[in-house]
Amino acid sequence: MDFLSVFWFSYLYQPLFNALIWIYSNISGQNLGWAVVWLTVFLRIALLPFTIISERDSVKKQKLEELACESAKIFKNDPVAQKEEMRRIMNKYRISPWAKVITLGVQFLVLLLLYQVFMRGITGDKVIKILYHGIDYPGVINTDFYGFNIGLVHNYIWAGIVALYLFIYIVLSNRSKKWDGPSATFAFIFPLFTFIVLWWLPMVKSIFILTSMIFSDIIGLMRLILYPAKPNCEIKKITK
Repeated sequence: MDFLSVFWFSYLYQPLFNALIWIYSNISGQNLGWAVVWLTVFLRIALLPFTIISERDSVKKQKLEELACESAKIFKNDPVAQKEEMRRIMNKYRISPWAKVITLGVQFLVLLLLYQVFMRGITGDKVIKILYHGIDYPGVINTDFYGFNIGLVHNYIWAGIVALYLFIYIVLSNRSKKWDGPSATFAFIFPLFTFIVLWWLPMVKSIFILTSMIFSDIIGLMRLILYPAKPNCEIKKITK
């Protein structure tokens, strides 16, 4: 446990804390809310290679669906041939989720670290003891973000903004699909669950998640421009 505690503090918590304070002092105009936004952007840029791989896999998935539609039409009267063709297509366009898992895992880790930062406090001696020698002590840290204290919990406005953004994203992502009971339930329940969790946590979580979602959507929009999605067709599930 001592090793894990030292590793967590020295190699995860302290570097992130110092990065946040450096951004606060040098980039964000001594606004901690904008420092979190910039930290999130820099994190997503660092994870961009994995994001690109994940988007490439999305393109491969789209291609797989197109070929699956074609094979379903060509071999509609020959289930055996259709099954073999589907196996061939799936083997050719193998999709691994590891890049997306790494991206989400790192973001979740940063969420935990940010939670610890604000739970430990970011004032006085606590800041001085954690800062590296090359990082200047900024004095009293400004936690005001457009009239909101990002360290406080139970902020329903920013939690609501994230939940609404997520709801709109789900609706737009599934606009070309048929809505059934489970899909409609998910479209409402997941944003509502997100709202409750973010309302319970410090507001900084909402800023981090909203910034990360916007970054992801910009990358996704660029992919759609380069590789426009084609209409899906109904495909019967074929077991191996």
